[in-house]
Amino acid sequence: MDEKRCPACGRTDDGAANFCPSCGHEIRSSADEITDTFELEKELPHEEDRARFPHDCGLFVVESGPKAGARYGLEADLTTLGRHGDADIFFDDVTVSRRHAEVQRTGDRYLVRDAGSLNGTYVNRDRIESVLLQDGDELQIGRFRLVFFHGTAG
Repeated sequence: MDEKRCPACGRTDDGAANFCPSCGHEIRSSADEITDTFELEKELPHEEDRARFPHDCGLFVVESGPKAGARYGLEADLTTLGRHGDADIFFDDVTVSRRHAEVQRTGDRYLVRDAGSLNGTYVNRDRIESVLLQDGDELQIGRFRLVFFHGTAG
């Protein structure tokens, strides 16, 4: 191990610690990997989300959960959601059933249906078996909260 010197207080360490035992400042050796920093994109207003997809296409924006910020266009006639590797929208979390829910598109209408999930599917905080989605509806699947937007609305 090479020696590390604390840039804040000057104490020398044997290289095993990542933080100075004297002052708590982060210390590094020349062999440490340095990762570039990046700035997170600002959250897009939902009007901009609509503009990123075809006018007649439904859209899910993940508002909370491990995939927060992800956007999914609902262009297919049937979109499956779940923890199964073949799901169109894959949520890798134990709160989601393998085949949790599906969204059926008929023209400009979108019907969400629970697919026999253990934890249930919720629209606007009500547990549902099936319901037609309206612009701005909130879909809850396990720990994931998605907001539905319709390209023809607004």
